[in-house]
Amino acid sequence: METNNLINEGLNLMLFGMGFVFVFLTLLVFATGLMSHLVTRYIPEPAPAAPRASRSKVIPVSATDDKQLIAVISSAVKKYRSQHPR
Repeated sequence: METNNLINEGLNLMLFGMGFVFVFLTLLVFATGLMSHLVTRYIPEPAPAAPRASRSKVIPVSATDDKQLIAVISSAVKKYRSQHPR
């Protein structure tokens, strides 16, 4: 008889706890939605800032720079492949 009473108390406590958590989370969802609605309604989005002019100068790349770059990359690949054979 005592075991049935203890199991019933445990089930009641479990259902009460789960119900409380369900109600709390439901209220939390509605409160978050309401706050989101209020914020988007009463607080305007900031105006996007105008893009600032770049102060750096554009340096044109010549064909010799491309050839040097290709040579450097090629030698780096060759060195890597010689140190890490497949």
